[in-house]
Amino acid sequence: MATERGRIKKVVVAYSGGLDTSVILSWVKEHYNCEVIACCVDVGQGKELNGLNEKAKKTGASRSYIVDAKREFVTEYIYPAVKANALYENRYFLGTSLARPIIAEKIAEIVKKENADAVCHGATGKGNDQVRFELAFKALIPNVKIIAPWREWEIRSREDAINYARKRNIPIPVTKSKPYSSDANLWHISYEGGILEDLGSAYDESMFKMTVSPEKAPNKPTCVSISFEKGIPVAVDGKKLQPVELITKLNKIAGANGIGRIDIVENRLVGMKSRGVYESPAATLLYAAHGELESIALDRDTLHFKQSLSSKYAEIAYYGLWFSPLREALDAFIDETQKYVVGNIKLKLYKGNITTVSRDAEYSLYSEKLATFEKDEIYNHKDAEGFINLWGLPTKVQAMLRRNK
Repeated sequence: MATERGRIKKVVVAYSGGLDTSVILSWVKEHYNCEVIACCVDVGQGKELNGLNEKAKKTGASRSYIVDAKREFVTEYIYPAVKANALYENRYFLGTSLARPIIAEKIAEIVKKENADAVCHGATGKGNDQVRFELAFKALIPNVKIIAPWREWEIRSREDAINYARKRNIPIPVTKSKPYSSDANLWHISYEGGILEDLGSAYDESMFKMTVSPEKAPNKPTCVSISFEKGIPVAVDGKKLQPVELITKLNKIAGANGIGRIDIVENRLVGMKSRGVYESPAATLLYAAHGELESIALDRDTLHFKQSLSSKYAEIAYYGLWFSPLREALDAFIDETQKYVVGNIKLKLYKGNITTVSRDAEYSLYSEKLATFEKDEIYNHKDAEGFINLWGLPTKVQAMLRRNK
């Protein structure tokens, strides 16, 4: 290890400004005796980024970058997931899973720009993020050393990290310790750990930032229309919006109506079950609207096959395999299915519930003349007999032959 440390002259650290990454900046500089560069990727953290460059430099970074990746996060990561209807274990909208690869991608660009010898992340040895970061780095900068302090250092708790920081005069937040950990971006806020690890405990209502409780939502329903072009949302209530603006607007509309909260126990990639509470208001609306539009725009066989791939797509993102040939191949298939997913879906929101009000698809496969129970001139009821006889022939033959046995 000592020899390896001697070869490392410059490290780019994935930096957030929180306790862990503030300590990591100093720890890497001290233990590897090298230059440290901080890099924070903006995927919608908001106020968390205020004063981050100055703070990084005070903590030991020679340079600090804040990379604005919000638009790319939406267009290159969120929208493909929407088109795929990707939900991990049928409930999780992949807010963290989609953010990690773009963060890694932008950090890798800084590693190349700075000609750094190593890259460092602050994910723990127990979670999913270490896998997501490191698989992305292996795909994008395969010859660069990866440093994961949580797998090297002696720090084992928040108290240990605070003591380390105080001994070295590292500026750290002096706010009261939260009883859980959270991660925020444009697509969601996650809440995990601490008091949430007790499955018998309900969460505290004051925890939420993006949504009101259904009980406190308006007593009148809110209607919202979402327009899609080739499976991509492009307008809200008839107004064209840029990607980041569209997600932000839907977060506000859905959040105000108590929509977008989930409380789940999920299977982590590393093998354990964990409880996660999430706020995903815009995601909840977009998946509902997109699914409704697909139901009338796609033929049965394509729709059913695509549905069978949605969980696989979610697993790929969740398991850290975003930069994989399989994900690229699935995107190609999904994009082909989205050619006719064009139209407008109107939803009614009321105290945490979503109801479809109207569906308008430019390439709809729904025919009122075919679907009607009234008299029509297209569908001949007598044709059903022959169809059923042929469709049921294997069942009938099996029953006849087995009975004779």
